[in-house]
Amino acid sequence: MTNRLLNKVAIVTGSTRGIGRAIATLFAAEGAYVVFNSHRFDDAAAEMIATMDKDRSLFIEADVSDPASMQQLVDQTIARFGPVDVLINNAGMDVFSEPLEMTPAQWQRCFAVDLEGAWNTARSVLPSMLGKGAGSIVNIASVHGHKIIPGCFPYPVAKHALIGLTKSLGIEYAARGIRVNSISPGLIMTDNVKNWLNSCPDPAAETARQAAILPCKRIGTPEEVAYTALFLASDEARFINATDILIDGGRSQLYHE
Repeated sequence: MTNRLLNKVAIVTGSTRGIGRAIATLFAAEGAYVVFNSHRFDDAAAEMIATMDKDRSLFIEADVSDPASMQQLVDQTIARFGPVDVLINNAGMDVFSEPLEMTPAQWQRCFAVDLEGAWNTARSVLPSMLGKGAGSIVNIASVHGHKIIPGCFPYPVAKHALIGLTKSLGIEYAARGIRVNSISPGLIMTDNVKNWLNSCPDPAAETARQAAILPCKRIGTPEEVAYTALFLASDEARFINATDILIDGGRSQLYHE
C-alpha cells in the first residue's frame, strides 16, 4: 500500500464483481474510504462486505438507472464519510441485438444503465465536488466506444455517448477543479468473459484464439484496469482531463486482423 488515495472518499458503482470489484479493492488498499455498490444484494455483495474494512467502507444497494436512488447513495456517503472526492462510474450491462429485432425495452435499459446511470451518479456528486473545488470522475467506457463490432448493437452507441459525456463534463467544470475522464477496456478476464468462454464448445481453444488476436497475446485483467482508474483518481493525474484511455493491449490500433 502506498496511500495514493489516503482518506479520499470514493464511490465505485457496480463494484461487487469484475472490474468494479478490482477498483474498489485497490482503492481501499490505497487508503480511501470506499462506497461500493450493486443493484442487488447477492453472494458477491455479501462476500465483498466480508472482505472490506467495515470502518472505512460501505455497501449500498441501488440501481444506477434510478436518479433518486443515486442521490440517496451520495447522501449516505456524505453522511458517513464526508464530501465525495472520487466517483468511478463502472456499473454497466451488455445489450447485444440485431437492430431491427431489438425491443424498445432492450434499447431503453441499455441507455438507462450504460449512459444515464453515469449521469445520474455524476449529477448527484457534482455539488459535493464543486463545493470543495476538487474532484475526479472516471467513467468506465469500452473499446466498443471506439470500434464497432458487428452483432453488438446498441451497446456501442451507449459507450460512444458515454465518452462524449466524459469530454463534455470535463470541459464544463475544468475551471472549477473537477476532472472527468474515461477508461475504455478491451477484452478483460472478468466473470462475464469467463462465463462466455466456458459456454463455447471448446473453452480452451476459444481462450487461445482470443488471446492470439491481441498484439500482446494475452487477455487483460481487472487489476490492470483498476490501476489506471487509481492513477486517474489520484492527484498524480491532476492535469489529465476530458480524456479517454484505451486499455486493450493495442488491439484497436490494428489495421486488419
